[in-house]
Amino acid sequence: MFNFEKSFIFNEKDFDLFTMGELIVDMISDDYDDMNCEGYTKHFGGSPANIAMNVKKLGGNSVIAASVGKDSFGDYLISCLNKRNINTNYINQVDKATSMVVVTKSKDTPVPIFYRDADYDLQYNEDINYILENTKILHFSSWPLSQHKSRETMEKVLEEGRKNNILIGFDPNYHPMIWEKDHDGIEYIKNIIKKVDIIKPSEVDAERLFGEDSPENQVKKFVDLGAKLVIMTLGKDGAIVTNGKETLKFETLAKEIVDTTGAGDAFWSGFYTGITKGYTLKKSLELGFATSAYKLRYTGAIAHLPKIEEIKNIYNL
Repeated sequence: MFNFEKSFIFNEKDFDLFTMGELIVDMISDDYDDMNCEGYTKHFGGSPANIAMNVKKLGGNSVIAASVGKDSFGDYLISCLNKRNINTNYINQVDKATSMVVVTKSKDTPVPIFYRDADYDLQYNEDINYILENTKILHFSSWPLSQHKSRETMEKVLEEGRKNNILIGFDPNYHPMIWEKDHDGIEYIKNIIKKVDIIKPSEVDAERLFGEDSPENQVKKFVDLGAKLVIMTLGKDGAIVTNGKETLKFETLAKEIVDTTGAGDAFWSGFYTGITKGYTLKKSLELGFATSAYKLRYTGAIAHLPKIEEIKNIYNL
């Protein structure tokens, strides 16, 4: 059981965090009203990519494996990673269009439109084996699980990750629009939960998987399926976190909201940085919520984050 008052003990590894999955372009509207908006701005995006980028900014060492197109968008995404000195040797460029999400800038939950192609082409190879032997944490989302080819890759990654006793975090961001036709994505996600350690659903994620219910009942459902730590974000109402025995509630730290895109990714980033730097589980959760609050002041999934120690001081943690 995860103890809220204790720190994680990690062996020395080359990487703090390995993320695998979508590296995409976010096209975010310049206005909050998409019907009357005349322009969209290109942003670096993709949940695992956002987390890898943020962790690097916060002071951790991260690496990502993903697939992008041999096009200007793919070049742009790789360039963004290179500028942050994130190893791009594990990014495949394939003869497909770089995947994209069009999002309306929002102060609530953003509504995305998906255009997917190159991100399906995740590949497992000996390079991935090397990372799995040399990272403290593995993180992935539902995106690569939603299509046959990338799903097989992720299943292999999870199998090898377990062999290496890696801490595994999973974002269960199921969305029917991205899932393979005639494949039961909801049941698949429910079955994979027992293979991960930490899971962070939003209220919307939980509702898509289980239907409407109270936050207390929803987190219990994830625990019953085998999750060891469940972090359920509740928007303006904060979050509820359980290790299966003890449940904590957290108030939101957000005072200013410009755009909610990437707020969940920012939480993961602060949380992962906290636990790999030796903070207790509870303090790392607080750092995650503080990092998310900091990001909410900016448009796009990636903000100009300071080091985690400065985040800690800004929010008096």
